Amino acid sequence: MPDAAHRPAPDGRTGRLELDPDRVGRDLVCLVLTVVELLRQLMERQALHRCDLGDVSDDQIERIGTTLMLLDERMDELCVQHGLTRDDLNLDLGPLGTLLER
Repeated sequence: MPDAAHRPAPDGRTGRLELDPDRVGRDLVCLVLTVVELLRQLMERQALHRCDLGDVSDDQIERIGTTLMLLDERMDELCVQHGLTRDDLNLDLGPLGTLLER
């Protein structure tokens, strides 16, 4: 007798997960890029906060701005490469709103 996990459901499904390798790979890329985008946005906010406090020199501000701009461009490239948009990376947190700014 099959165990409960493999017994067919009334609609004929077995209860087993049927995973599409392409979808799993795309979802993993999406998750990784979401984490990278979240970190990029946090670094950007921290940099702006430090600039507002006057903790950085003009040269450091220039380097931070260039680095953040390049990171943003690279995120766009990675999204295009994997067939994603920035909206695909944003998680809906229900009453809290969305994870990422845009």
